[in-house]
Amino acid sequence: MANHKSAIKRTKQNAVRRARNRAIRTKMKTFIKRIDTAIAENSVDNAQVALKEAVPVIMKAASKGTLKKENASRKVSRLTKRVNIFVASAA
Repeated sequence: MANHKSAIKRTKQNAVRRARNRAIRTKMKTFIKRIDTAIAENSVDNAQVALKEAVPVIMKAASKGTLKKENASRKVSRLTKRVNIFVASAA
């Protein structure tokens, strides 16, 4: 355990940030799973709606520092590509 006042404060701050980051990451994963389930159920409308809902959540995670900006952009790009391919194949 930390002995100095500043080290104790730093430990508390890290715990709060870790909890916040975990919550943001979990929320992001949930929205990504919604896209996966929509594709698995062959639901074009649900997949497109899920993608529209997931993109802001992913980008917000990047703006909060939970993800790096490039990582978030890559995730959005890959998800968009998957949904577009799914929509094209379903039509």
